[in-house]
Amino acid sequence: MAEEQKHPSAENQPNQEEEQTVEAIFAEEQETGDAQKNQKETAEAEEDQKPADDQPLKAELEKANETIKELQSKLEESENRYLRLRADFDNYRRRVNLDREAGEKYRAQALITDLLPAIDNFERALSMAEKNEHTKQLLQGMEMVYRNILDALKKEGVEPIETEGKEFDPHFHQAIMQAQEEGVPSNMIVEEFQKGYKLKDRVIRPSMVKVNQ
Repeated sequence: MAEEQKHPSAENQPNQEEEQTVEAIFAEEQETGDAQKNQKETAEAEEDQKPADDQPLKAELEKANETIKELQSKLEESENRYLRLRADFDNYRRRVNLDREAGEKYRAQALITDLLPAIDNFERALSMAEKNEHTKQLLQGMEMVYRNILDALKKEGVEPIETEGKEFDPHFHQAIMQAQEEGVPSNMIVEEFQKGYKLKDRVIRPSMVKVNQ
C-alpha cells in the first residue's frame, strides 16, 4: 500500500524545468532582438548624422576650389602682363637698334647737306666759258677740288640722282616746270635745273626737273 503512493512534487519537477528552459530561450531571443534593434537604430542615427558631418568638408572643398580658380586667374593675368612687357621691351630694343644703325649709316648727312650748295657753285663755275688762259687755269684748279670733294662724298655713299632719259619719279625728282615737246613720251624728264643726291638709299635732295606732259 505504501509503494503505490507517489510524491506529488516528483511529477511536477520536469514541467518546471521545461518552463524555465522556455523562459530562458525567450529571454535570450528577446535580448538578441533588442540588441539588433539597438544596432539598427544606432546605424540609422549614424546615417542621419553623416550628411551633417559632410557639410563642413563640402564647404571646405568648395572654398578650396574657389581659391584655386582665383589663383589660376591671377597667374594667367600675370603671364599676360609679362608677355606684354616682353613684347614692349623687344619692340623698344628693336627701335633702339634701328636708330643706332640709321645713325651710323647716315652719320654724314648733315655735313653733306651743307656741302651741296658749294658743289652747285663749283658746277656753275666749271660751266663758264673759257675766255682766257688765266681763267682756264683757274677752272682746272677748281675742277680738281670739285672732283676731290665728289670722291670723298662717294666714299660715304653719296651718289647723284640720274635724270637724263629717265621717267619722272616723285620719290627722286621734283617737277618745277612742264613741257610739251613732240616726240618725247609723256612723263619723261626733258631738263634738269638742279642736281639731286641720295645718301645710300635715302634721298637727301631731290632733283629739280622739267617734265613733259
